[in-house]
Amino acid sequence: MRPVRIGIVAGEASGDILGAALIKALHQRNPDIQFEGIPGELMQQQGCVELYPLERLSVMGLVEVLGRLPELLRERKRLIRYFIDNPPDLFIGIDAPDFTFGMEKALKQAGIPTVHYVSPSVWAWKRKRIFKIKQSTDLLLTLFPFEAAVYEPTGQNLRFVGHPLADQIPAELDFTEARERYGRNRPDQGPMIALLPGSRGSELKYLAEPFLETARWLARQRPELEFIIPAANQRRHEQLAELVQHYPELNLKLVLQGSREVMALADAILIASGTATLEACLLQKPMVVAYKMAGLTYSIYSRMIKSRWISLPNVLAQEEMVPEVLQDRVKPEVLGPLLLRAVEDQAYRGRVQETFAAIGAELRCNASERAADAVLELLESRHAER
Repeated sequence: MRPVRIGIVAGEASGDILGAALIKALHQRNPDIQFEGIPGELMQQQGCVELYPLERLSVMGLVEVLGRLPELLRERKRLIRYFIDNPPDLFIGIDAPDFTFGMEKALKQAGIPTVHYVSPSVWAWKRKRIFKIKQSTDLLLTLFPFEAAVYEPTGQNLRFVGHPLADQIPAELDFTEARERYGRNRPDQGPMIALLPGSRGSELKYLAEPFLETARWLARQRPELEFIIPAANQRRHEQLAELVQHYPELNLKLVLQGSREVMALADAILIASGTATLEACLLQKPMVVAYKMAGLTYSIYSRMIKSRWISLPNVLAQEEMVPEVLQDRVKPEVLGPLLLRAVEDQAYRGRVQETFAAIGAELRCNASERAADAVLELLESRHAER
């Protein structure tokens, strides 16, 4: 009997992490399964054969995408033809919906079972996409429990598997070593506020200076406050270092990476909207979420977004647990008082911790294991139909 073959495509680095964990879980159940497609380095380490390099697929920004669009479309067409000519037992697309859903639809129409791992944010914008997803995907693996209700109109075959990030962050954490590393082991120290203006250059452009100005505002109210900024990489560290030198009066540390430890040690967090807010939520931290972009871009996006909230902690809580500050309101006199409340209001801090602990418990489901079980169930059901 020939081994099971699975085609798999990860669209970017985050998909590589998910894909590697899924391949590992599937291999634990069946060591003979063969994988091929567009893997990242982690997926290749788990035995996935590369048909096209992931770094060529990972494109950020409208201009960059347009410049590479002909190549990406050609490669998608080539991969579709390859898999139709050499049909795998199943195909898995991980995130990257603009690339993977087109593949899934063509392969599903060719009789190949398809799985999509990570729902697009249809709950926030472009909700009508659920009908195209139904046409493309035999099984949708979702990270959040509320997503199932969004897909009810299509009767989508869907499995909530939990969030892998929650599996990485246990309910109880020991950061003794981190306290030593970042000098947070003295009982006489003032509260510490973490500043996370984002990992992309565009985010730093709009948020880094307002975040530092807010730190200056806070230091005038509470001179004992300490601040820390984790830079996502060396380039961001260099950019931030240039800015930080203009704030010599602040008790501030700029560190390279280590954002999870920094957030865990902080008493409150000023943070750009994005995945990092979920990490802060899982660490049960009060935060103020801010976001700013070019005015024209914001005017377009704001008309498209249907969700009441932009940050995952609020979406998951289904109430405004953390303040969201957007565009022209991203300034010290707005952000500062909200952060003081996050540090000083013990009743509020307790409510945040209780709510976020419950969210963590709901998302902590051994996501990769559950995803692997769902994939194998689909495979078995298709084999039984033949």
